[in-house]
Amino acid sequence: MKFVVFDLMSNHPNGVTGEILSEQERIQQVIVQAVFAETLGYDGYGVGERHGAPFLSSSPALMLTAIAARTSKIRLIPTISVLSVLDPVRVAEDYATLDHISGGRLEMMIGKGNDPRHYPLFGIKEEEQWISLAERYDLLKRLWSEENVSWEGTYRPPIKNVTTEPRPYQRKIRIWHGSASSPLSTELAAKNGEPIFSSNAFHPIAKYKELIDHYRERLEFYGFDSKNAVVGAGAGSLYLASSTEEAISRYRPYYDTYMNTDASKHNHSPFKSLEDHVQNGSPLIGSPDYVIEKILKYHQAFGHQVQSISVGGISQEEQYEQLERFATEVIPVLRREIPSSIWEIEKAAVDS
Repeated sequence: MKFVVFDLMSNHPNGVTGEILSEQERIQQVIVQAVFAETLGYDGYGVGERHGAPFLSSSPALMLTAIAARTSKIRLIPTISVLSVLDPVRVAEDYATLDHISGGRLEMMIGKGNDPRHYPLFGIKEEEQWISLAERYDLLKRLWSEENVSWEGTYRPPIKNVTTEPRPYQRKIRIWHGSASSPLSTELAAKNGEPIFSSNAFHPIAKYKELIDHYRERLEFYGFDSKNAVVGAGAGSLYLASSTEEAISRYRPYYDTYMNTDASKHNHSPFKSLEDHVQNGSPLIGSPDYVIEKILKYHQAFGHQVQSISVGGISQEEQYEQLERFATEVIPVLRREIPSSIWEIEKAAVDS
């Protein structure tokens, strides 16, 4: 199994101290965290995209470019790029540039987004989100794989004989499809034989398993071998301690603070308490043994090869503590238990 760290760059008050970082401090914290994650041996680092408070992640391409300049190995992932509202020409140019700066470490991830505020901001209606995403995705793929592209659609002016520059550094950039709530996202991924990344954050396991199962079924329908399906999965928040009771106690103020934000309320979480969420949802809050068993349980249901974690919302000292404990006490066990070949071929090609 491979492991990536995701950060949505939420900037709300610390649940224990009440302190809130300046925008500059929070942005720099993310860059430093990514560098630290690489030194610990994590496989990837992702920055989300949101367009409104309390998030500072309106420009993941810029954030990941800053991280690319400070790192040399870790994969870089927009989690997600909200392609449903963006100009594919601009996206193609920005992320191809990032691919060059990083030496071919870009893993693209697209989706409709999880915050309805961006639709009026970028001039589309919420009910158009899936049609808009599919159209823009089709153009993005063509711009990266073809030259002299002529195209006409609904959500941007026509183009004629356009070749975007620079061309991607990688021969083919992998495009992940973010999956959270609808079979339309898994359908689009399956139709194109591309991987999905399940958010797996806000609901019980059954909801996400249903979407992943649908993805595999539709891969077969479109002529792909579902045994080769590539799946990633999130896990909400990470907080390790010597016992699960201690982890819950230490994490509770952070949980309560986040659950009272408008962003959290938008997700309509069915969980009634932190204990309920830990027991019946995906958060990795507990002892190392508890967290290992939970990831193995989810892997049995999802068959995923990539696992993301998040340490946002806690103090920087605790972020470092949690990333290091997970890297030393959890990752080695799961790498032995769950082999994964993703990124190994690319690494071998670079090394040769």
